[in-house]
This record gives sequence, structure tokens and C-alpha cells, in this order.
Amino acid sequence: MEWFLKTLQDSPELAIFLTLALGFIIGQIKIKGFGLGTVTGVLLMGVVVGQLNINISPTVKSTFFLIFLFAVGYSVGPQFIHGLKKDGLPQIIFAALICVACLLIGWITALIAGFDIGNSAGLYGGANTISAVIGVASDTIDQLNIDESQKQILINKIPVAYAVTYIFGTAGTAWFLASVGPKLLGKNVIQRTKEYEKTLGGVLNEDDATMEYAYNGTTFRAIKVTNYFFDQERTVQELEDRLVKMGWPVYVERIRPTKGDIIQEPDPETKINKGDCLVLNGPIDSLIKDEDAIGVEVPDVELLDFKAETLEVLVSNHEVVGKSLGELKVCRIRHGVVIRKIHRGKVSIPLYKNVLLQQGDIIELEGRKEDVDRFANYLGYAERPTNVTDLLFVGLGIFLGGIVGSLTLRTGNIPLSLSASGGVLIMGIIFGWLRSVRPKFGAIPEPAVWLMNNMGLNIFIAVVGINAGPDFISGLKDAGVSLFIAGIFVSIVPMFIGILLGRFVFKFQPAITLGACAGARTTTAALGALEEALQSRVPALSYTTTYAVGNTLLIIGGVVIVLLMS
Repeated sequence: MEWFLKTLQDSPELAIFLTLALGFIIGQIKIKGFGLGTVTGVLLMGVVVGQLNINISPTVKSTFFLIFLFAVGYSVGPQFIHGLKKDGLPQIIFAALICVACLLIGWITALIAGFDIGNSAGLYGGANTISAVIGVASDTIDQLNIDESQKQILINKIPVAYAVTYIFGTAGTAWFLASVGPKLLGKNVIQRTKEYEKTLGGVLNEDDATMEYAYNGTTFRAIKVTNYFFDQERTVQELEDRLVKMGWPVYVERIRPTKGDIIQEPDPETKINKGDCLVLNGPIDSLIKDEDAIGVEVPDVELLDFKAETLEVLVSNHEVVGKSLGELKVCRIRHGVVIRKIHRGKVSIPLYKNVLLQQGDIIELEGRKEDVDRFANYLGYAERPTNVTDLLFVGLGIFLGGIVGSLTLRTGNIPLSLSASGGVLIMGIIFGWLRSVRPKFGAIPEPAVWLMNNMGLNIFIAVVGINAGPDFISGLKDAGVSLFIAGIFVSIVPMFIGILLGRFVFKFQPAITLGACAGARTTTAALGALEEALQSRVPALSYTTTYAVGNTLLIIGGVVIVLLMS
């Protein structure tokens, strides 16, 4: 044990990775569906390892925190900037008001409870489940005109208060929005959500076809033409029009005539006769139904021997932005291509026909390679699989953000500054938006963004926990109970205000109000609980824009609450 302790003290980098591994083990343990989460797990394990009196340079913490903040800004940039446009403005304003409420309620609660700057910042960050507050608040405290030893005491209190208040901030908010929220929004919220789905192109019963069902789970099948519809010669266009009227987006990809060679790319006027074999592309449930509308399935291996492709495309063509999925359904350029999913930020949105595309959406396509490539060029930029990250883009963004954030304006003894961390977050938003507008540069593959986000944050949290370890237990004893009670208040009251604003001021549809509340508080667990409680994916539509706003303003709030308390 003495050798082990000496090794960790001499090589503190090993202590970081030990903390990371143990924290992920603890964070992934769930009891009745609830777990601490990786961030809290890493923080607590950092505190345990920190009892071994290990010193880690603050430069390590700052470096990984800036990487994390740039990844956050890069991810939410397109949704944040898009929300500033007219159609997203109400949700932007709503989210901003919720963030202001979170800040004010946290500040007022801290004043009433008599908390100092460190506990106040940790209370605000944990109750609102925004881990980055630990970093930006620490940076801001470091700029205050107070004694260095006092700064360290306050900074070490932040993770204590964060850990105490985070648990209810996550689980309590999800419970409140999913269980209490619908009751505050009037009667029959589930039925009203189903009716709202219908306005988006959804349905009220399972017997009708919807865009969501129609576009998921595609496949290719070989069908021999036997139906009476082909007693007379038909064209490809006539067949596809018939299938569209039946609600099935199914396409003819190849034809083997009863006499002749395989027709590789049939055009709309290509003739179809009884006895011909067709390759159809579409959802599996639709293709099964097509056996009655067209004929019977046959095991024609040669006919099915062609290249198919699944491809993600970033929407950047201005002609496409603002179009509905219903318009794309009848777009000739899309012929032969099935839309499987649409990702907006970190969320997969429902595929109803009246849902509008936004710049920066990622659309997952499937079909023959030639068809997919044609439609991808129309939509925007094909995100072909790559393991190359544009490090010039990343390095320049972090550098410029740090420089801008370091500019300080002093009002008396109070420094007014975004700090380097706040500047990097803002620059990440700008660079993420630039990538959605000019996608030929600045590529950061999704796995790389995930690594920057998760490793950046968790290594930062590990260092925070290790450095705060010696003072953590005493801080928990001093203010643990009062912090937990205050955290309940700071978590719930802004959500209650948000529900009232959504219902009586903005007059959002109930599911949109609840999704916007979850997004403004960046509570993904609450989104999942809402979708389950409402039996609908509608909350995801308002979660994306409000999440981008909340993830930005709540982090900046970590700077503001320190200035308010100072």
C-alpha cells in the first residue's frame, strides 16, 4: 500500500485515470432505474482518491475543461443560431426566461440560507444539473480581489454543494415534469398530444399510416408481378403513384422482364407486365402488404445483387431548409431513398410529415448508392464515415475563445468577464454554426465530439474531486442537509414557473411546454420520462432549441451567480 500510495503521489496522472475508471463503474450502477450518473460518480471517486493527498496541476483541469466547453458549443451551435430566427424565437425567449428563473431562484435561496459564494455556485450548478458551472464559477472566483487561501476554500466548496444537490436535480426534475407537469397543464394532456400529432402529420389510431412508421426499418425485396392491376401494361410511375396513395413510400429499383435482361435503373415510363420481377425498396411492413397489391415474393438472388448504402447527410442547402417531410415525400429527386432518422442536436425527432427541416439537421438515408448520392447532394453535405478530426478548427476555436473570454472590464473591485471558459463556449457555438453553413471544413466526427465532451468533462471533474478531497467531508458535514433542502427548491420552482409561462403566456401545446422545460434545464432524463408519460415523441420537437439555449445560458449563469454573491 505504501508503494501504491507513493506511485500515485509521484504520478498524479495515474490517479486521474483511476478516478475516471472507478467513477464510471459507480455512475453506471442503477437501483430501480436510477443511478448517480458518470459525472457524479467520477466526482465522488475523485473525493475518495483525494484523501491520499495527491496534488494535480490546475493546468490539467483547465485544459480538459476548455476541450469540453468547445465540444458543447460545437454540438448546440446550429440549433442555437437557428432558434434566433422568427419561427424559433418564442422557444428561445422561453428558454432564456427559464434560465433567468434558475439563476434568480438559486441566488435568492442562497441569500436566505446564508450560503457563501462556493456553496451558492455549487447549489446553482447541482440543482440545475449543469456540471460546467463548477469550472466557470471556479474561474470567476479566481479573478476576485480576495486572499488566495480564501479563494481555494470557496472553490473547494463548489463540488461539495454540487454533489449534494445534483441527485434531486436530475431525478426530482424528471419526476416533477413527467408526473406533476401534465396535471398543471389541464385535462386530457395525452389526448391533446395525440391531436397535436395529427396536425404534424401523425395519426390518432394505429390503423392509419404515418410518416414515422413509413420511414423506419427499410429493406429490399424481389416481388413477381401477379396482381390483376397488371392485366394491362403499367408504367413504373403508375405503380409508385398507386403505392403512394395507399400511404406506402415504396420504390421500384430494378426490373427483370419475363423476356430480356435486368433493367438496372428503370425510369418513370418503363413498362411493367404480369410475370415481371421487381426489386422494391421500402419499409418491411409496407412491402409485406405489397405482396397483395403487386404479387408474390421470389428468391431472385441475382436481381437483388446490387450496392445499397446507408448515409448521414448534414442539411445545408437553403432550398431544403424549411421544407416539410411531406414535401420531401413527393420530391422526385428523393426517388428510391428512404429517410430512416433525423437527428437534431443530440435528439432524434419524430418523422411526421409536417415537421420542418432545419439547417444543421442530420438525416440518415437508405437506398441504392446512386439514389442516395443524388439525394444527398440535394440536401447538403454527405457525412461519410471518417476518423479524421479538423484539429486546426478545434485549436483555433479554443484559442480565439480563450482570448476573447479573457478580456476583462472592471467595475470597482468586481471584474466583468466571460472568463476563458465562457469565451470558449461562445466560440464553440459560432464554430459549430459555421460548420453547418460551410460543411466542407471543420469536421469533427460524432465519436470525436463524444470523446471531447465526456473525457473533457470527466477528467476535469476527476481533478476537481481529487483536489477538493481533503475538505469535502468537513464541507458536507457543515452544510449537507441545508444544501439538499435548498436544492429541492432551486430544482422545482423554475420548472413550476416554466409550466405556467408555457400555458398562460406563450400558450404552447402541453407536450411542447414540457419538452421546452426539460430542454431549458438540459435534463435528458426528463425528456425520456416525458415521452413515456405522454406516449409521444412530440416533446423532442421543443427540446432541441431550448436545450441549446439552456446549455449556454446556464453555464454563463455560473459566472453571474459568483458576481452576484460577491
